Amino acid sequence: MKRRTFIQNASLSGVGLVAGAAAIGCNNKTESNVPVDAAGKEAVLPVVIATWNVHDATAKAWEVLEEGRSALDAIEAGCRVEEANAEGQSVGIGGLPDRDGNVTLDACIMDKDGNYGSVVYLQDIKHPISVARKVMEDTPHVMLAGAGARQFALESGFEAEDLLTEKSRKAWEKWKETSEYKPIINIENHDTIGMLAIDANGDIAGGCTTSGLAYKMAGRVGDSPIIGAGLFVDNEIGGATATGLGEEVLKTVGSFLIVELMRQGKSPQQACKEAIQRIVAKNDNIDNFQIGYIAVNKKGEVGYYGLQEGFWVTKYQEGKNENSASDYYNKKS
Repeated sequence: MKRRTFIQNASLSGVGLVAGAAAIGCNNKTESNVPVDAAGKEAVLPVVIATWNVHDATAKAWEVLEEGRSALDAIEAGCRVEEANAEGQSVGIGGLPDRDGNVTLDACIMDKDGNYGSVVYLQDIKHPISVARKVMEDTPHVMLAGAGARQFALESGFEAEDLLTEKSRKAWEKWKETSEYKPIINIENHDTIGMLAIDANGDIAGGCTTSGLAYKMAGRVGDSPIIGAGLFVDNEIGGATATGLGEEVLKTVGSFLIVELMRQGKSPQQACKEAIQRIVAKNDNIDNFQIGYIAVNKKGEVGYYGLQEGFWVTKYQEGKNENSASDYYNKKS
């Protein structure tokens, strides 16, 4: 059942509500929706920003935006690039498995209207970001999990395939020699792809996709598919997304926090930094895990900040694909 159909059928006044919303939402197409700053200067749009060194993903998203398509389309297309990259070992096919040898995927996507779709603990489906979009657009729900998410994906036309590559299987076999469940910074607990985009109309969308913490307990879900933690978008303010040890991001609802800090007037950079400092203030074990945040505001300004050195960000803006190391918290400074 389509989400819109569900809403109509769920209320006696549903038809009137939908019609009213459509009427209110009508825009004059000749008017520009591109945001401006206090001086009246338009933002530099479009823009795409993503966690880690994912030039191919941001290039694909930029290509979609240049075609005049939406930020939501760009997010899905960009994330799919990394999901199909079997060498990445952290997103989609080739992802490192849980301790039982099963590759389980989490993903979410959020559009300019605040709609949200998510899949958690999904197996055998290479493109969870696309399944998440289907959940958002074609169901009355926002999240499907496990066997139910897999069944929905198959019914929606996605093909089942073995996601455990030989490379990842060998890594898992080696891990089993000691079975030491201790995430290693920059190796086992990162590379979640979080992506944010603003299209030419000034509309924001975001997505997050991951195979989760390597060698996790069966059933573990991190922050990536959870609204407000791994991803949050408010089209009036901006968006934020996270990477790293999801348990710590969840505890502070990090992405929502960053957007709210931007609502209060902080820049994306200031907001990302404060979100990391919130984690630092509540944790005595910060030397043993990594977290990174990226954010973009309505003006197209971006920010990124990490806990531990080595967090990289890729940005595509003004026809340029740029990669840079993030500022990071250093307790010695």
